[in-house]
Amino acid sequence: MTFGEKKQKLRKEAGLSQEELSYQLEVSRQARGRYTKAGHIPR
Repeated sequence: MTFGEKKQKLRKEAGLSQEELSYQLEVSRQARGRYTKAGHIPR
């Protein structure tokens, strides 16, 4: 399971939209997309 897959699973379990998660993590929409699609892991 990739980082993006884990993030998506946990987000759905918490009942958060992608926008809500971005807001709570204080990351941009673009950063969120990179973590989900490209497999980047935040530092």
